[in-house]
Amino acid sequence: MHAERISYQELKALLKAIFLNNRTASETADILAENCSACERDGALSHGIFRVAGYIASLRSGWVDGHAVPEATRVGPSFIRIEARNGFAQRALCAADPLIRQAVGETGIAVAAIRDSHHFSALWPDVEPFALSGYVAITAVNGLANVVPHGGRKAVYGTNPIAFAVPVQDAPPLVVDQATSVMANGEVRLHALADKHVPQGTGVDRDGNPTTDPHAILAGGALNTFGGYKGSSIALFVEILAGAVTGGQFSFENDFTGFEGAQTPKAGQLMIVIDPNWGRSTNFEARLAGLCAQLVDAGQNRLPGTRRLANREEAERSGIPINCNELNRLRQLAGQRS
Repeated sequence: MHAERISYQELKALLKAIFLNNRTASETADILAENCSACERDGALSHGIFRVAGYIASLRSGWVDGHAVPEATRVGPSFIRIEARNGFAQRALCAADPLIRQAVGETGIAVAAIRDSHHFSALWPDVEPFALSGYVAITAVNGLANVVPHGGRKAVYGTNPIAFAVPVQDAPPLVVDQATSVMANGEVRLHALADKHVPQGTGVDRDGNPTTDPHAILAGGALNTFGGYKGSSIALFVEILAGAVTGGQFSFENDFTGFEGAQTPKAGQLMIVIDPNWGRSTNFEARLAGLCAQLVDAGQNRLPGTRRLANREEAERSGIPINCNELNRLRQLAGQRS
């Protein structure tokens, strides 16, 4: 398929216009546009422009409030609670960012609990900025129930991703972002669009039977957790952190009734940010560089995030490749002539 290459800034401006046209405040539109553009630039295609249709559908249905103004409150020396007020988690995290950094500066650690929020993106954009500031950042998000617990037949968990980012001396931050399901829901949807089977063990159909048909997984079926009962335990832990500690919804409590077309899950997000050099003289970044060197020496062919950073560098040189038909559709949504 023929593709056109556009710059990051061009794509961001295009997406911001789309979000502005679909019931979002200017600040929210800017944050969502930056988030989607960054994912597309870095090759995280299941969370880039592919997600725009889902954002629009949720906004138009009234399921999510694109004008919500989050409220962040530092309720303790190291604890921040954020009321997203049925808005997007990305804007809620932006609102909490100054308080998080203030708490880390004063106590060495911050815990930020976001509730009543919609997270519909990758998690690495949430943690990477903190690692660029020399901090360790860990986050967990629950979502829409589409994952069965190990041995179960009914969806209870979301894909419940976890992510962390750490600074590394003389290198970009080391960033890990993964679902606790065998496959991210967005990847299943991409397989369905391409009519490609998913690997054995990915999920079950609506009757709880194993299937490799992505359409069956999406039509009332569910994904499996990775690693059997061990992955299921981690998904449970994410549900507790993001759904219970924050005061948000559990994944199974999402109910789209009355909001036709809505796609963004409403749940919670927990963020933990640590100053790894707090109270000691050892250099954390240098030690991490040594650990990464050991991994490479042991035969690991690439560190987490390497491919994403390579995609970023290529996009910065040559632009972000977007299918021409898709780009024309985005321009029409933005009110531009193709």
